[in-house]
Amino acid sequence: MAARVATYDVLGVNISALNLAKAEDVIADMVDRRDRGYVCVAPVATVMDCQDDPAYRSVINAADLVTPDGVPIAWLGRRAGHSAVARTYGPDLMQRLCDHGRSRGWKHFFYGATPAICDKLEARLKAKFPGLNVAGKMSPPFMPKAGRIPADEIRRINAAGADIIWVALGAPKQDFWCDLNRRALDAPVLIGIGAAFDFLSGVKAQAPRWVQRCGLEWLFRLCCEPRRLWRRYLIGNARFVGLLLKQGIRKSV
Repeated sequence: MAARVATYDVLGVNISALNLAKAEDVIADMVDRRDRGYVCVAPVATVMDCQDDPAYRSVINAADLVTPDGVPIAWLGRRAGHSAVARTYGPDLMQRLCDHGRSRGWKHFFYGATPAICDKLEARLKAKFPGLNVAGKMSPPFMPKAGRIPADEIRRINAAGADIIWVALGAPKQDFWCDLNRRALDAPVLIGIGAAFDFLSGVKAQAPRWVQRCGLEWLFRLCCEPRRLWRRYLIGNARFVGLLLKQGIRKSV
């Protein structure tokens, strides 16, 4: 299990009071201790999915770490009194841990996306972090929902001897997958990393840093993929604000 990290509540979801450096240190400790745990990244969309699915909320709240992946989630942490909380963005976390593990000989395993994306991701990360050890990659066929992986896949993943398994199946599927398969896999840390494979491989454009800092990455992504993301961002974000206001009114009464 991860070293104890303070949490704060966002609409019933326990978010770890972290910033990027603290998350890096805690996950490094998880690897060193060889305890089996999993990490979830939590933007607003994850918090909203948890409102509609109690089983998903249970999976998120059972994670060893739940990082404040979205700017509003980090802002709420500071408002709750955790002054050091800052956005802990999945792609940035992945790069920090790839860099951190080079001197320690960490092995990384990529699970998800397509073989072409995994190959591009490996090439780009190795170019940026020479000496990075990618012990294996696996691109499973499309699955409508997460399930337990077959015994032959378990043997293949475990044989790679990975320290971190990066799981890019999209939320909530990747988080259910980590919960379902955690006991079968030897790697000390599983991290559900969302669209990081697409961004870091160069397949999809990342929002400029100034857009991210302003909390407007959702708008950038909506403009890039309106048909796929309109419901998540337009309806989901409005519901998020509404529920926070409703919660605030209840507390003030």
